[in-house]
Amino acid sequence: MVTHTEQLRRRLDAATAHLDPPYAVVDLAAFDANATALAERAGGKPIRIASKSLRCRELIARALARPGWRGVMAFTLPEALRLVEAGVSDDVLVAYPTADRGALARLAADPALAGAVTLMVDGTEQLDLIDTVRPPGRRPALRICLELDASWRPLRGRVHVGVRRSPVHSARAAGALAAAVAGRPGFRLVGLMAYEAQIAGLGDAPPGRAAYGTAIRLAQRGSYRELLARRGAAVAAVREHADLEFVNGGGTGSLAATSADPAVTEVTAGSGLYGPTLFDAYRAWRPTPAAFFACAVVRRPGPGLATVLGGGWIASGPAAQSRLPRPWLPAGLRLLGAEGAGEVQTPLAGRAAADLRVGDRVWFRHAKAGELCEHVNELHLVDGDAVVATAPTYRGEGHAYL
Repeated sequence: MVTHTEQLRRRLDAATAHLDPPYAVVDLAAFDANATALAERAGGKPIRIASKSLRCRELIARALARPGWRGVMAFTLPEALRLVEAGVSDDVLVAYPTADRGALARLAADPALAGAVTLMVDGTEQLDLIDTVRPPGRRPALRICLELDASWRPLRGRVHVGVRRSPVHSARAAGALAAAVAGRPGFRLVGLMAYEAQIAGLGDAPPGRAAYGTAIRLAQRGSYRELLARRGAAVAAVREHADLEFVNGGGTGSLAATSADPAVTEVTAGSGLYGPTLFDAYRAWRPTPAAFFACAVVRRPGPGLATVLGGGWIASGPAAQSRLPRPWLPAGLRLLGAEGAGEVQTPLAGRAAADLRVGDRVWFRHAKAGELCEHVNELHLVDGDAVVATAPTYRGEGHAYL
């Protein structure tokens, strides 16, 4: 009996037989199924698509065309401007503060761009920088979103659980910053965001680490309860100074939980559309793998070994095994601990390695989602056993935003 993974391998091999590795593909059936599943998990709240997790205009537009998806969360201001100018979206939130003076000048000089793009701030010094580029009175009012830090700080702040983002942690601090923004000419406060990375971006079922997984789940439950109260209080404090259009939160890994927060009006997701390996460590929901890259076997260095050209497409984050790409098809391959995934060659072992021949493809999954697109100029879009389109990535269009 042919397994599902073997069927997938045969489909991908057949669809791309005319291509020479390395290259990347997206399985459209899996992509669309993930988009539907994420919308269902959002419980009726709109999903803002995290563009850094796709880095392909055609696929961003494909997701936005589906029910339940609305607006983009960009990772840089130049990217946001380009998405608006290209007609991908007229509602783009920049997820991080910017110090790009050239992009700020473009934004401040164009009323249409200023009406479509929302900037992220977590302090008045970011407003000061914007004013030095183009002062109030010489620009349209710029849309502003405040970032509330969503990390958990139990034991009176002696423990920090989560990432280090905004300095605005308390409802009181959020209210004070909202008052400062509302009191400055040239700005319009329209949103608040709180990204709970310790829930959305941390798998609660790491393979082979049961005790650690239990500790993660306990921390996530405690963090969620604390954030539920603090975010609600922060939203109330900010609303005393501005009529907010949106309150954003969550990510693929926390979509259902964040959507259940009554203070949140919209959620964000992106990685779940591609289904990278980091999400294999989640219990609540695991996306169907949709994005893959292929490398060619070029040598057989010894019995039970096969070496592919390239393969070392490492993900950002802590230097750990979880950031390595995973040989996926054929099933039964593994990286060598002494070499890992190499820049120009990657030796593979495992029960499937003995059957590989020079010229065969090995299909990998990236640890993250959009970072895959920093290695290829295009994504081949597969429907069934055929490539039905080829879409340029940001890199392929000549844009490296970070």
